[in-house]
Amino acid sequence: MPMSKMYCAIAEFSVRPGNSICDTIACIDRNRKGIALVTDDSGKLLGTVTDGDIRRAMLARIGLETPISELIERKKGTPYYHPVTAPINTTSRELFIMMSEKSVFQIPLIDSGGRVVDLICHQDLFPEQPLDIQAVIMAGGFGTRLRPLTDDLPKPMLPVGGRPIMEHIVNQLRNVGIRRLNVTTHYKPEKIMDYFGDGQAFDVTLNYVNEDQPLGTAGALSLLSPPNEPILVINGDIMSDVNIRALIDYHREYRADMTVAVRRYEVEVPYGVVESEDSRIQRIDEKPNLTFFVNAGIYLIEPQVCKLIPSGQKFHMTDLIERLIKDNHVVVSFPLREYWLDVGRHDDYLLAQKKAEK
Repeated sequence: MPMSKMYCAIAEFSVRPGNSICDTIACIDRNRKGIALVTDDSGKLLGTVTDGDIRRAMLARIGLETPISELIERKKGTPYYHPVTAPINTTSRELFIMMSEKSVFQIPLIDSGGRVVDLICHQDLFPEQPLDIQAVIMAGGFGTRLRPLTDDLPKPMLPVGGRPIMEHIVNQLRNVGIRRLNVTTHYKPEKIMDYFGDGQAFDVTLNYVNEDQPLGTAGALSLLSPPNEPILVINGDIMSDVNIRALIDYHREYRADMTVAVRRYEVEVPYGVVESEDSRIQRIDEKPNLTFFVNAGIYLIEPQVCKLIPSGQKFHMTDLIERLIKDNHVVVSFPLREYWLDVGRHDDYLLAQKKAEK
């Protein structure tokens, strides 16, 4: 039967070709549907820009003031160029099949003139339910760089805004629909267990996995029961507003074995950088800013990947990533555009406190 959902306010989802990528990000954040529709003045659909497109632009180091029309032009020749659309009388079943076959989560409905009259999202067809994903919070570190604050507390239990860092993470996971949480512990595990208990008070289910000896950032996963669903792994000292559902959609879009959240990191070189061929100087760049993408300590892993982690041995996420790449598995990077802070040093802890006060 045809869709009975009332037409949405298309203006809420629309940008014009001359709008910037920054404008488009604001549109996507406002509508909370992970997409912006690029339309002309008559409402005719010219293209779509998803949250994933924005993050791919970040990886390509495209400036935020770039017109969105240029981003759409850059999509030519990729699977993302032609938007997936449907006529206005398309049934729910047909839309679901299209989403499944095309690996998309939003479909604009258009009239005979190509004008957008509605936007159907996956959650419109299937109301949000608890995600079939379990999470692992890595909470076993010593927090050496934060001493003396961590003399009596493990780092994830340091208070930020009146609550432990780990409570912020637990709440974020629960709010997105992830309620089965594993916590890896080593240093002062009783502090964490006494506070969180079995998780019932936080509307989650907590399972504790204690490392007798530190096993590295991936090795502790070998202590879990073999999973049947993807695992979201997050370091227990991270404060972030990462859009977890966008991360999951991105992972599924690429059919990835592992998705690694990354963030932009700039280094200012305090000297003139000289480029030479043999002895002849070709170029000098005075005090340049170098930009990198660095590991943000958040990972989404398919269950079969856990079989590659050696049991009871120290094994880091970097080791796992290298093994997956060597074996030709699909490992993709998910650039963060949201607030992110690794609370690893005293200055970082002060920044986290200031952010919580706002």
